[in-house]
Amino acid sequence: MTAIDPKAILGDLSGGRVLDVATGTGDFVRFLLDGLREWTEIVGIDSNPARAAAFAEAFGDRPDVRFLEMDAHRLAFADGEFDTVCISNSLHHFTDPAPVLAEMLRVLRPGGLVVVNEMYRDGQSATQETHVLLHHWWAAVGRQRGEVHRETYRRAEIVAIVEGLGLADLRLVDLADPDEDPHDPETTAELEAAIDRHVGLAEGDPPLQRRGEELRARLRTIGARSATQLVAVGRR
Repeated sequence: MTAIDPKAILGDLSGGRVLDVATGTGDFVRFLLDGLREWTEIVGIDSNPARAAAFAEAFGDRPDVRFLEMDAHRLAFADGEFDTVCISNSLHHFTDPAPVLAEMLRVLRPGGLVVVNEMYRDGQSATQETHVLLHHWWAAVGRQRGEVHRETYRRAEIVAIVEGLGLADLRLVDLADPDEDPHDPETTAELEAAIDRHVGLAEGDPPLQRRGEELRARLRTIGARSATQLVAVGRR
């Protein structure tokens, strides 16, 4: 989403000590670094130890950014230890996100910031729908392999989850890049590679593999743009 300026969302905020939950390879950490006015430290946690190497490659030259392997349901931090807590595009990776969000609030100081970023499936353009359909197919392949990976939420469902946290000064911002090229060669190649990988992972399930090939055909004709994401920012 190259046309999106993170500072337009986060530029008036001081992050202090920041926790990014289910950080993966640190994609949202980059958004925080580019957007926040200032911070002292950003800690990314993920339960998958394989993420550590890619995270270190991305941020190894930054002493103010570090990775810890940790279960989001049982955060190994004291109450009120962080000034900001974040989670991005991960709510649908939990059977129930409520316990994770409760843990995030526990380790957040009173008055601290909560940032939730999540793509949603409704109200998308045809090219964005390609991204949504691909994501849902990837989720189906993951579930076949025993992973927790549900389809993405509707926008109203995300709003309800965030409003249920009882945050003050809540802001909701929809992020999309209208100038993103749906036939960008580099992005298309990355998505084709992801399709290849998931077709291989779906071996033994021909209908699921056929669904991937149908989505490949859609990608080559309609193209793909990133689905709109909802960013919610509020204070505990």
